[in-house]
Amino acid sequence: MPDPSRFSLITPAPLGSSTWLLNLRTFAVAGQLATIIAARVFTDVELPYQSLFLLVLLTAVTNVAYGFTLRWPTQRHARFQDDQSSGVRHGLALGLMVLDLITLTLMLHLSGGAGNPFTFFYFVNLAVGGVMIRPRAAWILTATAVIGYTCLLFLSRSIPALSFPLDVETMPSAISHLQRVGLLFAFTTCASVVTYFVTRTAGELRARERQLLIAQAEQAASHRLEGLTTLAAGAAHELATPLSTIDVIVRELSRHLEDVAKPESVDTDLRLIDAQLDMCRQILQRMRSAAGDSMAQRWDRTTVGDLIDTTLEGIRDPHRVDVTDGTEAVESTALWVPQEAVAQAVRNLIHNGLDASGNEGRVLLSSQVSDETLQLTVVDSGDGMSSEVLHRASDPFFTTKEPGRGIGLGLFLTRNVISQLGGTLNFNSKVGQGTTATVTIPLKRDPDSQSHD
Repeated sequence: MPDPSRFSLITPAPLGSSTWLLNLRTFAVAGQLATIIAARVFTDVELPYQSLFLLVLLTAVTNVAYGFTLRWPTQRHARFQDDQSSGVRHGLALGLMVLDLITLTLMLHLSGGAGNPFTFFYFVNLAVGGVMIRPRAAWILTATAVIGYTCLLFLSRSIPALSFPLDVETMPSAISHLQRVGLLFAFTTCASVVTYFVTRTAGELRARERQLLIAQAEQAASHRLEGLTTLAAGAAHELATPLSTIDVIVRELSRHLEDVAKPESVDTDLRLIDAQLDMCRQILQRMRSAAGDSMAQRWDRTTVGDLIDTTLEGIRDPHRVDVTDGTEAVESTALWVPQEAVAQAVRNLIHNGLDASGNEGRVLLSSQVSDETLQLTVVDSGDGMSSEVLHRASDPFFTTKEPGRGIGLGLFLTRNVISQLGGTLNFNSKVGQGTTATVTIPLKRDPDSQSHD
């Protein structure tokens, strides 16, 4: 299956991305500056404007530094910017949001405390945090906001011009304390509810986006496979006529030369041509089987042993393939599969292993039955693959072989056949240690039901 991470739904700044946070903090700095300037120019409220401007400057400086961090032209930071699940990225985002909550608390403390109507911006920060960071980190933000609001309630002095109609400073002590407790309870409840629902909604949106990405990747793979199927059918059709013509000519030559004195090498060459024609026909048949829909092929009730024997029949250099003999119970285990399609899929893996192992290297094929599944393992003795090559190994037309030794379709078609059967194909490879390919397919699967999937 193609990697869904190659598709992008929201560009250039996906929901919850580092660029998204950078832009939000930029707007916050602009809004804070505009509010402070408006308060100073259009009102008579006495506020510590110098301290407020310093707090805005702190936010601006940290945001500029954050922007340079995202754009720093090194491989490490490039990975950081692209990896949406990076722990470093989420840690930095959490740190900046905690700093923003502390800055907001200090601004409110200097401008009327809990009575300042801008306390509602706590909820804005919590909502942004619920979308930007992981749920646990979002609850850390909630705790920070509750602590900050508590400090505003009990440690700040209100400013009448910026307070609610009921000023706690002018109330009797009991009523004032009751209002503080009530405000704290209401704030904590609202903050918790906002955090819970925003984080839950953001999680569901991310899950749905991942499902959509996977569906898009599967659809793209299906379209590529349809193109390959058409190509294979067309190639088989076009090659069938010249091969048939050659076959007729060879047979006619054999018949005409049957009673004619000739060197023995002529008969040897004619038999060789006939054998090569048979091989061409087999190759075309396998190409149609590998590229076509395995669900539409004939299903066979076979055994693990027979499946392995069928796989080995078309192997080149069979003397270099070691088969680990399974127990009699394993070899006699029955399964429903399109036998030729599965055999060709495993055969592709063996041929790749032979190519990777060099002229003298060997390939090991083993089988294991467990939990209603058949596991076939192909281990080569090659040099292994790097993580980059391993990531692209199943892509169509991707190959590391020399020109003329393959066009990069084998693993793509193999994975398609195995996935259509409800199975999996996994690779384990490290440079210098060879490659292990593991095929897992169900033992019992109703072919009639599969054809309607």
